Amino acid sequence: MKIKSYINELLYQYECVTIPEFGSFLTRNIFTKINYQGNFSPPKKDISFNSLLKTNDGILAKHIAQKTGSSYESVLRLIEKEIINWNQKLKTESINFPEIGEMKLNSFNKIEFTPTNRKNFNKNSFGLYPFKREPLINVSSKQSINTLNMENTNNDDLLFKPEKNEKKIKNIYIKYSAIGLLTVILIGSIYYFTDNSISNQKVKEIEIAQKKIKTSVQKATFDLGKLSKVELNIKSTHSNKSLNSLSGQQYYSIIAGSFRSINNAQNKLNSLLNEGYKAEMAKKSSKGFHRVAFGRFPSKKKAINLLIFVKYTLQEDAWFLEE
Repeated sequence: MKIKSYINELLYQYECVTIPEFGSFLTRNIFTKINYQGNFSPPKKDISFNSLLKTNDGILAKHIAQKTGSSYESVLRLIEKEIINWNQKLKTESINFPEIGEMKLNSFNKIEFTPTNRKNFNKNSFGLYPFKREPLINVSSKQSINTLNMENTNNDDLLFKPEKNEKKIKNIYIKYSAIGLLTVILIGSIYYFTDNSISNQKVKEIEIAQKKIKTSVQKATFDLGKLSKVELNIKSTHSNKSLNSLSGQQYYSIIAGSFRSINNAQNKLNSLLNEGYKAEMAKKSSKGFHRVAFGRFPSKKKAINLLIFVKYTLQEDAWFLEE
């Protein structure tokens, strides 16, 4: 299976691409850079690897299943076999991810990743490459300039004087330098403000969607039913923590249901726990609804990864709550 090529495709779309039970490729946006030496670098993504982020978010497996027409479960098994081969290979040699980077074990038996930085995974920079604007050549005033000697045998005043080449060259240099500088500034500004505009639009769309979900949840008591079972390589440990002991700590929850009855809420909680989720009771709503969460995290990134998995992989209703 060409897992590496599929990872390459996903790095254009996501900030985090997780390989289950192996690690995650993380991207960080870097804006346009222009310095006084004339070097121009378009927006790009800086790639790193974190071997601690191993929890399956479903993005890689779902992408491969759609591309190959295979089932989600069969793709997970193929990925698991490939990971076993990678771990075995790392003991004796390095692993190369084309156009992404190279992995090897260091002296502490930990994975060390070196990015190639040869490919720009920022799709907004398609067709743009780094370049250096070479300065125009200055003409020294000491250089000899060929002039036309005109003899005025009649000692009459001339009606015109020849233009001095030195002044013309200086004016041309100033004009083209100004044009070049304005062009570079204009290009950098377009890409900077375009990228910010797209990001702000995405944030607004997510906020509107979450408000609609919260409104529909608070109108009535309902039961989402049982989730379809999915094989996950997640070791779940649950501890019943009271909300009073967590006061003062900010949490991010992925809500599965909101109930008027505490019994219904407890039944939903037990159902999620039996299916392998680290389910907990979230903060009670202002109207007295009991909220049951697929999971509660102190990390916003982990909460969003779970939300993506539940909504887009399992196709279940869920919404994000910041407590």
